[in-house]
Amino acid sequence: MRLKLPLARLAVLAATILLASSFVYSQNHAPTFTPQNSGTTATLIGISPVSPNVVWASGTGGTFIVTVDGGKHWHAGVVSGAETLQFRDVQGISDKVAYLLSIGSGTDSRIYETTDGGATWSLVFANQNPDGFYDCFAFWNSKRAVVMGDSINGRFPILRTTDGATFQDIGDNVPPALPGEAGFASSGTCIAAQGGKRAWFTTGGATPARVIATTDGGDTWNAYSTPIVSGPAGGGFSVAFHDAKHGILGGGDLFNPTGVSNNFARSSDGGITWELATPAPINEAIFGLAYAQGGPADNDGNDDRAGHIVVATGRKGTAWSPDEGDTWVALPDLIGYWTVAFANPKAGWLAGMNGQIVKVSF
Repeated sequence: MRLKLPLARLAVLAATILLASSFVYSQNHAPTFTPQNSGTTATLIGISPVSPNVVWASGTGGTFIVTVDGGKHWHAGVVSGAETLQFRDVQGISDKVAYLLSIGSGTDSRIYETTDGGATWSLVFANQNPDGFYDCFAFWNSKRAVVMGDSINGRFPILRTTDGATFQDIGDNVPPALPGEAGFASSGTCIAAQGGKRAWFTTGGATPARVIATTDGGDTWNAYSTPIVSGPAGGGFSVAFHDAKHGILGGGDLFNPTGVSNNFARSSDGGITWELATPAPINEAIFGLAYAQGGPADNDGNDDRAGHIVVATGRKGTAWSPDEGDTWVALPDLIGYWTVAFANPKAGWLAGMNGQIVKVSF
């Protein structure tokens, strides 16, 4: 009995110290938020920082916006012929080159490319299956990408491109879909790519919510169950990986608009296994999340805990965590955002309804 009491006290003391250090770290590294003028009132859903200066975003009404000075000035435009489409994902390559992905059934699911900074856009892919619906894409480099779509008759029609111009269906390489399994096109982050060959996409609409991953550029895929909330309107909405092993998963349940669920999980083995972390204080669902560190190679050499800072957002709220989901800081003033992404800890952006866009700096 004498051994148990000191051990218990040590455990409590250790937990207290950890909580206090997390609080101090949160206070010392609290983000600043700078509203910017996007030049549009469209809902912005996808965002892609190329660098701290060059950022692309996309949204409803065929809208795209781009900045080349870190958001001091944004240029807004509408893609000709796509005025009724919703661009749920965007990939910036440079200040001149970017790709847009629109959602919808049949030919409304499209991919456009610009090579002149948005002055003109070329249609490089249009889905021809009337039952097809593409949700998001992720790029390994300027030409190699993978595109995730909802399952059709138990099969995911995943696409791959190696030249940025032609897209091949590699769905036969992917495990069969569960009944009703699909993606959530909430922020263009239902799929993530890392390194030269790793990618993960997250699903919902079925139980369990899953992450389906490749380590060889899409030649083979494996499906892994997650503990995140699942159901007909629930599951994983957003996935991100810090490196080949460490990743995070956000989601929720659209049938639970005023409640917080098991909406956040993390992996330390490349997405094979997932553990629930503390739920983010966001009602309904996390639409998008990101590591504040930016891209996997973007470690500026500062406190290594910067690689554990996470920002999560959704229509019902926004929050950030200094410790990859152990603790969260709610941001009650940031409502109505759909997406978040970082170039580095000092240059991130939240974007959402009515053209809202805010620069985030840690």
